[in-house]
Parts: sequence; structure tokens; C-alpha cells
Amino acid sequence: MANEETSESKELVKVEKLTPSSRGVNTIVQVVSKSPVRNVTGRDYSVRRVADALVGDETGCVFLTLWDDNIDKINEEATISITNGYVNLFRGNMRLNIGRYGSFELLEESPIPEVNTGNNLSDKRYEQERRYRSDRQPRYGRRRYGERRGYQQRRRY
Repeated sequence: MANEETSESKELVKVEKLTPSSRGVNTIVQVVSKSPVRNVTGRDYSVRRVADALVGDETGCVFLTLWDDNIDKINEEATISITNGYVNLFRGNMRLNIGRYGSFELLEESPIPEVNTGNNLSDKRYEQERRYRSDRQPRYGRRRYGERRGYQQRRRY
């Protein structure tokens, strides 16, 4: 029964149908190009490797973010099947990610005749939503004007 559920949810999505909020993306794409590897420092101060690969199908293309060991596994002109990927915005541009819960598989034969690089979804700018809520406490211990530590603000009637 679990196999039936996964086969139904594994509907392949074309690149042109991806949106900034796409989750659980299953698609087949071909790698057009790969950027040079960059070293970035993570939140835990560990140094990680990252690279971007331009991938696409006959409907369009998008940048795929590759981390650490995945960079060496994917070469230009390779065709990959992505399972359970997701899309996010990086500096206002769409990026396809494999993520912790996703996976990819290299395919021997490519079902994609030619990649449409004219429709690059990563070139379009999107307005990114704010990540903080207005009802949250201010950062770095700052208080609003007139608030004192340990005391509630006086109510004026």
C-alpha cells in the first residue's frame, strides 16, 4: 500500500510549472552548465562547498543548488531525475534544491531532446516575504522606547 501512495505522488513536473513555493518536486532535467565551486561558512561555522548548475527541460531552465559531495556526482550534459526536491528564493531568484529529504539519480538515456535556455526561471525576480513577525521581540535585547527591564509598562487611562 505504501508503494501505491509513492507511485501516485511521483508525478513528474515540467520546469515551467515550478513556482517559488513548490514542494515535493519530482522532475527529470538535463544539466546545461555548472558554476565553479565556492566555499561558504555555515551557521555552525563549518566550511561547506556549494555550486550552482543550470538544469532544464524542453519547457525552461532553473538553477539547481548543489552542496558538498553532490557537486562531484553531477557533470555537464548529464540527465538527472530529482525526487522530493523543493524550490526556494535566494536573493529574490528561484533555486531548485535537492535538500535533506530529497534525492537524485543519474539517468543513462535522456528523454529531453533539447533544453530551452530562453525561459530561465532563475532570471525572474520575486518579492521575498519577510521572515520575521511584527509581534516578536526586537533583536539584540533592545526594547521599545519607554520599556524598562523587569517592569511592565504603565497603563495610562
